[in-house]
Amino acid sequence: MTLAVEAVNVARRFGAVQALAGVDLAVAQGEFFGLLGPNGAGKTTLISILAGLIRADTGSAKILGHDVVGDYRNARRKLGVVPQELVFDPFFSVRETLALQSGYFGLRRNDAWIDEILHHLDLTAKADANMRSLSGGMKRRVLVGQALVHKPPVIILDEPTAGVDVGLRQSLWGFIRKLNRDGHTIILTTHYLEEAESLCGRIAMLKAGRVVALDTKQALLSRFAGITVRLVAGRVPASWQPRVLRQEAGTFFIGLDCHAELEALLAALRVDGIDIAELALQEADLEQVFLRIMAGDTPTPSEAAT
Repeated sequence: MTLAVEAVNVARRFGAVQALAGVDLAVAQGEFFGLLGPNGAGKTTLISILAGLIRADTGSAKILGHDVVGDYRNARRKLGVVPQELVFDPFFSVRETLALQSGYFGLRRNDAWIDEILHHLDLTAKADANMRSLSGGMKRRVLVGQALVHKPPVIILDEPTAGVDVGLRQSLWGFIRKLNRDGHTIILTTHYLEEAESLCGRIAMLKAGRVVALDTKQALLSRFAGITVRLVAGRVPASWQPRVLRQEAGTFFIGLDCHAELEALLAALRVDGIDIAELALQEADLEQVFLRIMAGDTPTPSEAAT
């Protein structure tokens, strides 16, 4: 079967910055795929290359077998992108914006699908409102609608829920899940890692323009699981500071390699006279896996290419 998205040795440099350094990626049709990484990892650059907004210096990229440079018209018809930035035309209403987007793809009499999009994105009441009058969250909903208006088989969501309220986030994901069940391929980038953990079947992680992990969500969780201790205390023994994954207002999250290390942690707390207000073991989650990988605890190249 033809891959939904294929990138082979894609590299791109901006002056002295190597944004992408030879990315290989293959996403099957019908996948819900996560593309994660810190700011500056190269996610948006890769998306821009797939969307035909910029060209790679080397390598190739295809959407459902259509080269994004050599067969760009078909590649763009197969792809819908929700950009990270809020970009809109201030002279049109919401409905006019979606109708105009339909026209770019040669679609006429698309009103029924536009109405469905407005309904699922909770924009029906704002259909005739000018884009300038919308809040930031509502503008982002319209961007999602624009990406979906031509019913693309491949949809890329670049931080789609940034600045969006919780209620809309839930309804949006319900709609996107339905599209995925109907056969659409979804590629998601997000800093809300709980979203990626809940939604994505496979996940790639980028760091400094390279893929440093690529596997099923469950395989990543299993490979980097470890144990996390949630400790509420005034401080952590100095010898354990390097093991602190993160700190939140007096709560320390400490990574252990095995349960036997818990005894050593407790002994260090006693020796330093540190009172424990609360201590609990936590299951590994994608955020912990992400932090470990970004800190350099990466799989071998052969594992990363799995």
